[in-house]
Amino acid sequence: MLTLERTGVSLGSGIGSPALVPDVHKIAVLRANGLGDFIVALPALEALRAAYPRADIALLAKDWQVGFLSGRPGPVDRVIVVPPVRGISVAEDGPEGEERAIEEFFATMRAEHFDLAIQLHGGGRNSNPFVRRLGARVAAGLKTPDAVALDRWIPYNLYQPEILRYCEVMSLVGALPRTLAPGISVTPRDLAESLRVVPPTDKPLVAIHPGATDPRRWWPPESFARVADALACAGAELAIIGTDVERRSVEGVLGAMSAPAWDTSGQLSLGGLAGLLSRCRMVVGNDSGPLHLAQAVGAATVGIYWAYNLMNYGPFTRSRHHPLVSWCLDCPVCHRRLVGASCEHRVSLVTEVAVEDVRTAALDLFHATADEQTRGVLLSSLP
Repeated sequence: MLTLERTGVSLGSGIGSPALVPDVHKIAVLRANGLGDFIVALPALEALRAAYPRADIALLAKDWQVGFLSGRPGPVDRVIVVPPVRGISVAEDGPEGEERAIEEFFATMRAEHFDLAIQLHGGGRNSNPFVRRLGARVAAGLKTPDAVALDRWIPYNLYQPEILRYCEVMSLVGALPRTLAPGISVTPRDLAESLRVVPPTDKPLVAIHPGATDPRRWWPPESFARVADALACAGAELAIIGTDVERRSVEGVLGAMSAPAWDTSGQLSLGGLAGLLSRCRMVVGNDSGPLHLAQAVGAATVGIYWAYNLMNYGPFTRSRHHPLVSWCLDCPVCHRRLVGASCEHRVSLVTEVAVEDVRTAALDLFHATADEQTRGVLLSSLP
């Protein structure tokens, strides 16, 4: 069993044993970012729910989470949408909301009288002052050297698996993990929507996702096409998935393929995507929110990762998840070393991952999961 050390920086100085906060009725958790970022925080949220089973847990998040989590079983009771605040819900140089609206938001939050506020939103330079303004009795979270300290905190180090990072934060308030595997419940509504876009088939379904928010994580569409054709020859029914923004990448895969495939770009809500991915034997894609969603709804995955992203966001197990890694550590344009740094160029860092390696991994996992399904059927038929 993997356990977390029961240590943490308490009251900004000495190392102590974290304990449950007494008399907790309402909890605020700040996590206002993207899909993959939310999914890696789920084991921490599950730990929090188990430790404080009767508390009301409010997730301070983005508006997309309202629709996705509404009516979906999970550890969160409600979602409170964070207004546009620089360094929180928009980039540090992004457009911030009106000062009056932001002040009204914090006044409303203070009127909630949260007993506990937890920061799962980075190193804390922007997020710790934000959490302090909520007015909770106890605040806990992460801290870089330049960040304001919370009541209970641990140091933020860039290179740590994100799932473990947020579970470690929860240990500050006495909440220890029940699982390290994120899970998302799929609803009948999700499945019904997915079936309208990709009807049921006798063939095993495989989804290909060639997009990602950051172009540095894009593997070439023609490379995905070659892998998709190999899977089609192995008997797979293929769906190429993506948002409207990713339509060009989807069309690039479809245009380079020989086999037919479903084009789902822009046709599914996030819930419908969860339904589709839950029907897939396997998903092949870039390191992205949909790849993490596929893992969370139970699909096997072949993922393409930049080395340092794999360290933070890669899956822990290998029987159903096979990551392929790019070790390109310098920007292909300016040649700056990108370990712990960045540059202005947004060119792919994963093109060096070989098609043959991805194709072999995908075919091996496709056949292995077929054997796994067969064993499951045989076992279920035993008296």
